[in-house]
Amino acid sequence: MQTITHSDALSRFGCALSDPTRAEILLMLRDGPGYPSDLADKIGVSRQILSNHLACLRGCGLVIAQPEGRRSRYELADERISHALGDLVGLVLDVDPACCPSAVADDCC
Repeated sequence: MQTITHSDALSRFGCALSDPTRAEILLMLRDGPGYPSDLADKIGVSRQILSNHLACLRGCGLVIAQPEGRRSRYELADERISHALGDLVGLVLDVDPACCPSAVADDCC
């Protein structure tokens, strides 16, 4: 039986995935922990923008920050998030392989 809690949990996850930059951060963190400056450079956004997205992902409970001296290393809060992301990508591509051509990602949904 579904409860409000289940709906809230899915809404939080959906909110996190609704932004392409946040989705990219989560996909990158599937490969292992990362530092904000490195993530910003790889994604091609400013460190401030990346910081705002990381704050959102922390608020959703999907990533955690591990202090390392003067820096923080970010990682997925739970390894099951990595599996869930893989399952979601696989499911979407199985249902409709042409749903989101990489050149036209903004046209999705």
